Amino acid sequence: MRSVRLKLLLLALSPLVVLLPLLLGVTMMRWIDKFDELLIAKVESDLRIAGQYLGRLEDGLASDISALARSVGFAAARHTQNDEFARFLRDAQDDMGVDFLLFSGNGVGDLPVSFAAVAAAARPEQPSASLVLFSESDLQALSPELAERARIALVPTEAAREIDRDVETRGMVLLAAHRDSEDGSVLVGGRLLNQNLDFIDTMNDLIYRNAHGADVRQGTTTLFLDDVRISTNVRLFAGNRALGTRVSEAVWQKVMQGGEIWLDRAFVVNDWYVSGYEPISDISGSRIGMLYTGFLDAPFTTQRNEMVLSLIAAFIVVAGLTIPLFLHLARGIFAPLEQMTKTMELAELGGLDARIGPVKARDEIGTVARHLDRLLDQVQERDEELRGYADNLNELVDQRTEELREANRKLEATFAQLVISEKLASIGEITAGVAHEINNPVAVIQGNLEVLKAGLGPIAAEHRTELDLIDAQTHRINIIVGKLLDFTRSGEMSEADALVDARQAIEDALVLVTADLRKHFIETLTHHEPAPIIQIVETELQQVLVNLMINAAQAMKNGGLLTINTGPKTREGLSGVEISIRDTGEGISADKLGNVFDPFFTTKLAEGTGLGLSISQALITRAGGLISVESIKGEGSHFSVWLPAAVNLSAA
Repeated sequence: MRSVRLKLLLLALSPLVVLLPLLLGVTMMRWIDKFDELLIAKVESDLRIAGQYLGRLEDGLASDISALARSVGFAAARHTQNDEFARFLRDAQDDMGVDFLLFSGNGVGDLPVSFAAVAAAARPEQPSASLVLFSESDLQALSPELAERARIALVPTEAAREIDRDVETRGMVLLAAHRDSEDGSVLVGGRLLNQNLDFIDTMNDLIYRNAHGADVRQGTTTLFLDDVRISTNVRLFAGNRALGTRVSEAVWQKVMQGGEIWLDRAFVVNDWYVSGYEPISDISGSRIGMLYTGFLDAPFTTQRNEMVLSLIAAFIVVAGLTIPLFLHLARGIFAPLEQMTKTMELAELGGLDARIGPVKARDEIGTVARHLDRLLDQVQERDEELRGYADNLNELVDQRTEELREANRKLEATFAQLVISEKLASIGEITAGVAHEINNPVAVIQGNLEVLKAGLGPIAAEHRTELDLIDAQTHRINIIVGKLLDFTRSGEMSEADALVDARQAIEDALVLVTADLRKHFIETLTHHEPAPIIQIVETELQQVLVNLMINAAQAMKNGGLLTINTGPKTREGLSGVEISIRDTGEGISADKLGNVFDPFFTTKLAEGTGLGLSISQALITRAGGLISVESIKGEGSHFSVWLPAAVNLSAA
């Protein structure tokens, strides 16, 4: 009986002292991993925002330089005396907040070498902007004050690579240029980023401060020239900014040498941070520095450790209270069980008169003992009866088996319906969560857009197109999120159709993909013939056009020509409009051409989801139109979108 007692103890205590700690340990490890992944994902998002902000600064400076070069005042000042023109440039420099403005009436040739790459990249009426490294002599030629501002004494930093200098004299300059289309003259302006604390503080506030101005994650941002901090809000022990300190050699090797992004915990100056580093390149693609974002690791580590300790403490308390109580209750179970075991052993040997006898316990064990005695009383009486029931037993078993099979089939069908219902409910919850996560940053964008409009004052009129575009696109995001939520509800809901001009829709779509086309050095040729108005959800048509243009840009990675034509076309007796989008890219092989509109089919491995063309076909078909493709491998692809005229839809 001792073995029974031991087995019962092991059976009862194993979940508490073995399985529960094991499960708790595995759960904590998985939770810690997920917690760390969440922190890395957050710093990656912060780093992406910082990069977008830096890109926005480049675009903004390019726009300001271009606006000045095309202004009436600039044109008038060019024809005045040199002193007056120089005074005009100084006033414009102060107004724009740049550190220098240079003008060359003879084109790129008269500019210093350090300006050449950015100035040469500027196309007529299309400015260029990039980060550029200036040597100390370049800065001295511009202004001794700039050279002095760029000069930063290097601070010995633990784990940094070995170098043979103790001062950084180079300057990282945000440079923009505009080239006149008529006489080739060039206007160049730049802003020195060395010790530019306003720039780095604004970036840090954008990423880490909440609506009340509090630094919710104790975040830091830094701009590196090579491995030297030239603009940062990271503090030294004395409270001063850590200008001149350097990044560790491990980070420098991966980011500057390898061109990769660093996402991990790192020791930054005097503490551990969850850190993200990405390389920064000049206009030629050469890596010249790094952009860093990170937030203090200590609060999150403390929170994680407190949670782990709380779980361990809770387990110890539960085990300490449960085990003694169980052992006390077990003693009242083992004695009746031992007595029942002896009685059953006698019955097995043929002693049908063996009985347990009176039992004092009134719990379940006592009830079982009394039932056992009654059962032994009935064994002899029912022995003969059981023999008579043997013949009917098989029939009863077959009947019960069939009933169980039928019940099992119903149970399986019910379970399948529950699984489907649960999946649909999960999709609805996930969709609502994603929509909420999208709506939050969109609300922030819209709010900050209004603040930006108010802060710009009269200057806002010069950027009305860009500001209105941001406002329109955030509104579009809200519409898409709303449609996504509608999709998860019962019934079908969609945005109302509108009368749309195909030419205007193409122009709006080109505005959205201009950056991708310019990045791939793609020229765009459009031709529009007079065509009837079409009726379609405008944002859905824009979604189709943007998807086709982006696909064309990705097919022409090394440059090419994107040709877009619109014109009237009759199909099956219906008048309509045909939109033709043709590229000179790598094309689609014949064996894959028939699958391009299938969901999840893609020719871009590890890029995209394969849903773009499938969704585009669904949207065009729903509007009563047709989308088709022709392609020759190595020569390019031609997508045609035909939509019926609005008058056809009204008649129908």
